[in-house]
Amino acid sequence: MDRLRGWPAILAEGPIELRPLRMRDVRDWRETRLRNADWLRPWEPSNPETPLFRTGLGPYVSMVGTLRREARQGLALPWVVTHEGKFAGQLTVGAVVWGSARSAQVGYWIDGALAGRGIIPTALAMAVDHCFFTTGLHRLEANIRPENHASRRVVEKLGFREEGVRRRQLHIDGAWRDHICYALTVEDVPRGLLVQWRRTVEGSNARRSEPSPG
Repeated sequence: MDRLRGWPAILAEGPIELRPLRMRDVRDWRETRLRNADWLRPWEPSNPETPLFRTGLGPYVSMVGTLRREARQGLALPWVVTHEGKFAGQLTVGAVVWGSARSAQVGYWIDGALAGRGIIPTALAMAVDHCFFTTGLHRLEANIRPENHASRRVVEKLGFREEGVRRRQLHIDGAWRDHICYALTVEDVPRGLLVQWRRTVEGSNARRSEPSPG
């Protein structure tokens, strides 16, 4: 497949938006990564194609070039996450496999100052729906280190099912690390994941607004 159906794409839900990664994001991307170095380092793959915390422009340009090329080849959907119009993080659907698999893997990170506000779950729900109902994928995986409880909560709240441990799957923070595989297929969310997530948020808000007994 030479080009992904429905790409490039901009998706929005309230103040949260997904839009394609672009070269002029470099300053916001670099500042956010440097400020969040300690927050991100334990979870980020050790890969020269996806630089972590270097200050030069070259690594970023290389990363964007690689992701754009993969998007043109039908292998990735690289998004920036914004909140109220400001850079908040990154979400990439990559390792796309077509043929009889129609599967992909999703990864994401967010500015630690914005964590816990439902931004990434909302962004991921939008991305899942786009991949299933526009791009035509059938299965999405998220592989997460067992120790990364915040990231695991994201997929668990959205209903991804745990499918087991992949031993020493990725080289992260200086060593080969185990990852838990979480997955969804299109049959799991026939009406869309964003609709399901909205109901979860509304129910949570309603419970918080109930008066305390006594």
